[in-house]
Amino acid sequence: MPDHGIWQGRHHVANRRNGTASQADGLGDTLSVAAPHPRTALPNVAAIVTTVAALYFGREVFLPIAIALLLTFALAPLVSALKKVGIPRIAAVIASVLGAFAALGLFSFIVATQVSELAQNIPVYQTNILTKIRSLKETGVGGGILARLSKVVERVGQEIDRQDATLPATTPEKPPREPVPVEIVARERPLQVLQNIVGPLISPLGSAGLIIVVVIFMLLEREDLRDRFIRLVGYGDLHRTTEALQDAAKRVGRYLLMQLVVNIVYAIPIAIGLWALGIPNALLWGLLALALRFVPYIGPIIGMLLPLFLALAVAPGWSLVLWTAALFVVMELITGNVIEPWLYGSRTGLSPLAIIVAAIFWTWLWGPLGLILSTPLTVCLVVLGRHVPQFEFLDVLFGNEPVLEPHARLYQRLLAGDPEEATDHAEEMLEEKYLVEFYDKVAIPALLLGEHDRMRGVMGDLQRRQVAASALMLVANLDDSAQEEAGEEESPVAAEASDDGDPGGEDETELPDGTDMSVLCAGGRGELDDAAAAMLAQVLEVQGATVSKAGFADMEPASIRRLELETVDTVVVGFLNRDSVKHARFLVRRLKRAKAALRVGIVFWSEAAAEDKETAGKLARDMNADFVAYGMVDAVLGALSNEPPVALKLVAKRRMRRQRAASKKVTTAAAG
Repeated sequence: MPDHGIWQGRHHVANRRNGTASQADGLGDTLSVAAPHPRTALPNVAAIVTTVAALYFGREVFLPIAIALLLTFALAPLVSALKKVGIPRIAAVIASVLGAFAALGLFSFIVATQVSELAQNIPVYQTNILTKIRSLKETGVGGGILARLSKVVERVGQEIDRQDATLPATTPEKPPREPVPVEIVARERPLQVLQNIVGPLISPLGSAGLIIVVVIFMLLEREDLRDRFIRLVGYGDLHRTTEALQDAAKRVGRYLLMQLVVNIVYAIPIAIGLWALGIPNALLWGLLALALRFVPYIGPIIGMLLPLFLALAVAPGWSLVLWTAALFVVMELITGNVIEPWLYGSRTGLSPLAIIVAAIFWTWLWGPLGLILSTPLTVCLVVLGRHVPQFEFLDVLFGNEPVLEPHARLYQRLLAGDPEEATDHAEEMLEEKYLVEFYDKVAIPALLLGEHDRMRGVMGDLQRRQVAASALMLVANLDDSAQEEAGEEESPVAAEASDDGDPGGEDETELPDGTDMSVLCAGGRGELDDAAAAMLAQVLEVQGATVSKAGFADMEPASIRRLELETVDTVVVGFLNRDSVKHARFLVRRLKRAKAALRVGIVFWSEAAAEDKETAGKLARDMNADFVAYGMVDAVLGALSNEPPVALKLVAKRRMRRQRAASKKVTTAAAG
């Protein structure tokens, strides 16, 4: 078993790993069947269209505000750190903002300088490109394609010449006249020249200045803006709104800061490696790799293609291209698999598909800047959906947390008749959980959902049999996992809630060894009960017991007599329907009449599985059963108990005889 705080030994099965709940599987969080998760409210189409239209047509206003907001999130930790050192608030804000924009300005200046130098040297690289094309033609690699393309061009040219030759002569032939060269000299005033140079720079410089001012005021008035936002959208629930703001600031600020650190760690070796390989303008490619890696998925690819093209143009051979590609691939593997998980793990809380869709949407909405801002903006939307019920659909659409509880997900697969995928999910959980806990916290609650649907009348007989067959197939597919668990040297320990009902207080209960014990597991009233009985039987086999199984049809009065009970020590009958007490009492009496020394236990399957043990004992005495259980753990404990069987009460027999005699008298009197 993997060691992530999981139980030590086969005798320890906890509802949660040493009290630490996994956020990914959520096995310890089960919902009541009677109180399903509320349905997520979706916004109407008019609201979505209006919002998107406002963002699109008002992008000149919203885009600078969005950039300023994200920069505020990124610079807020730096401002707080400077304030802790003793620097006044205004000075800390101005220093942080000016430092950030000075770094951006230096970055832009270096990139512009390198691009200008590269543009001057491009004609020099044409010879190497032509040499490579000739070598491809000479070696035959791609020659077919090049030859076909050249032939197509030639044919098109010949066809054009042929059409020109067939045109009728409308005018007599005259000697062609030589064209007269004409040169247009534009005389511009110095003011117009200055305007042509400065004009294109006014818009970006104005936007940059506006962003700087907005960022400064957002940092200075951060607390006041927070209070105003709370007053507008969350005054009725201060706790939830405060949590949402803190979560958004933490996620976005941490993402931007850690992404910057990761990109720097990625870009420095790239620049050094390209310089060592002899690629011109290595500093430019390193800076572009740093910037483009903010663009999800496609950014690193774009950053790699440009140096590859230059490597193709610089050297006449192919070795430089291969070394350049290897440099980028190795750095991407190291960064993605070592540096990123080490620094900030899953960082955004977004699913991979959501990142791609968000990149497409924000690029269409706001262009290249929208592509760069797509991930942090979507993070803000997911945080909003996580804490504000009206926007929960955003978290469902874009978040990376499971949207279905494990037992609901399993039930959905059983409904779809897909036990293979259900087995895959079960095996993933069994890497960290033991079989008894998986059945107790996931599989049995899934069957309870099916029983609930049957009682509501939304599940027909055919569908019920399909769910039961899929569940039995799931149990059969988990035989290998059960055998591996049975072969371990140590056994699970069951963790049950304390008697006072406090889910936080868990008491470990050792599961007994079932060697030399024989148990018969049977379903009570339907196919779904048979599936639950098969799960219990597999857990008992893991504990070393000899287990046999019987269906609900075998529990009919005429069939109980045919059961082979000579070698059976205990019979356990399970019911998913809690209203089966009378039927269970009848089965207990029938089974004990068939074999007096037989222990008979009844399991009323429940998600809570933490019923009052005193109530269970009282119900067992009333039914004349040896034990009554509500969950997998108690069922295993009762089935493998060494306590002597409870004798069938003679008082119950006499009462039945008196009732029969009285009914006969009434019948006789009525007939007379």
